[in-house]
Amino acid sequence: MPSIAEIRRRLAAHRPVIHPIAGRSQAAVAMVLRDAGPVPEVLFIERASHPGDPWSGHMAFPGGRVDPGDSDPRAAAERETLEEVGLALAAAEPLGRLDDMSGHQAAGADTLVISAFVYRTAGELPLAPNHEVREAFWFPLSSLLEPTRFVERPVARAQSFRFPGILVGEPDRHVVWGLTYRFLESFFQVVGHPLPDRWDQRRAG
Repeated sequence: MPSIAEIRRRLAAHRPVIHPIAGRSQAAVAMVLRDAGPVPEVLFIERASHPGDPWSGHMAFPGGRVDPGDSDPRAAAERETLEEVGLALAAAEPLGRLDDMSGHQAAGADTLVISAFVYRTAGELPLAPNHEVREAFWFPLSSLLEPTRFVERPVARAQSFRFPGILVGEPDRHVVWGLTYRFLESFFQVVGHPLPDRWDQRRAG
């Protein structure tokens, strides 16, 4: 696993793919790395369950919709991180930006453009999850590459499909998949430690 210095260097050299908005909704997330031990740790949240929320209960990075008062997507990611877990990123080191992703707010809804920004913090940082977050915790970045953590996650609306996921806590609960998995895939590709190809999305059976 590369050091923070190597991550910083590689992200600085990365030219992220920026998707045009063209009338679509926009959201942003923060991938926060903590330099507080022998290996960097990454911050995950488990979203609270809400009816009608397409990301209800998902493992994710803190973030959300870009509001009219936000100057740009990065400002939205920082605001949402402060609101959701009480972590102020104003003093954090911005390491770079990952490629934009596309997603859907709900079946048949307009496509979202989601941007991800990577930050470095240091030391022990208390977290204060709000009502939107069931749990928030730090996880060793290097452990995300352990083969035993890779699992397949069925999708409730299409049981014939299984998506790649990474177990970061309780089975069937703390599994990183979907959009957050795709951002991790992008991150590890940039820093030179790509996730295994065999965990690409595929049809079960």
